[in-house]
Amino acid sequence: MRITVEHETIYTYETPVSYTIQSLRFTPQPYDGQVVRTWEIEAPGAGFLHAFTDSFGNLTHTLVIDRPHEEVVIRVRGIVDTLESNGLVAGALEPFPPFFYLRETPQSRPDGAIRALAGAARTAAEEGDDLQCLHILMNSIRDAVDYQTGETHAHTTAVEALANGAGVCQDHAHVFIAGARSIGIPARYVSGYLLHTDTGEETEAAHAWAEALVPDLGWVGFDVANRVCATDNYVRVGVGLDYWEASPVRGMRRGGGEEALSVAVRVARADGAAQQ
Repeated sequence: MRITVEHETIYTYETPVSYTIQSLRFTPQPYDGQVVRTWEIEAPGAGFLHAFTDSFGNLTHTLVIDRPHEEVVIRVRGIVDTLESNGLVAGALEPFPPFFYLRETPQSRPDGAIRALAGAARTAAEEGDDLQCLHILMNSIRDAVDYQTGETHAHTTAVEALANGAGVCQDHAHVFIAGARSIGIPARYVSGYLLHTDTGEETEAAHAWAEALVPDLGWVGFDVANRVCATDNYVRVGVGLDYWEASPVRGMRRGGGEEALSVAVRVARADGAAQQ
């Protein structure tokens, strides 16, 4: 499938900012299920965006504005061809061994409730069938955490999201990651884009899901929010142990006072999108 992405992020400030530096993880990387045809990032006023590959293999750009400014605008657009792979991720850059993704982080640390969900999924699955176990875990988490915007924020932890019983795709991914790791299955956070409809209605956020390592299969994407493994409707961009390590934008500024954020994302199927 051929997918087009347009993503605009605008930060506005109540008083001038003297200095801004941000790391941008907006650029998808190729793997066996994804070919990047065109991709560009522009940030008016920022000048050249230095590119590097971070420790997780994410292509990252550094944005610097070192003069007074009252807004930061980041525009992303591109075209990606995707292949249906039943959620399997093969051929991606893998700088770390699988056991690295058993590490806990503050956002993905399990508590008793998360361990209980994961343990119940393990018990319900056929012995040794990690794939079945992960599907059960995915659905159990979605049953326990309703999809509701405005109930959580970027700093919400897996424990808080499950206790709250509501959240968004970021929260679903964190609970899934915490649960999988608690039963010895490496798991990681994924940021990217989801084609909701062919015509690409505008939304206010990109998407997030998780990947878990299944023996004899490899890494498999699980979108808890939608109760599915990742399909060719998904554009995979960044990976990390949690949201903060795969976040599309992360940085700091000097001054500015209160900040307002506006995000507009449009993901659509291109004409003649069937991939040969």
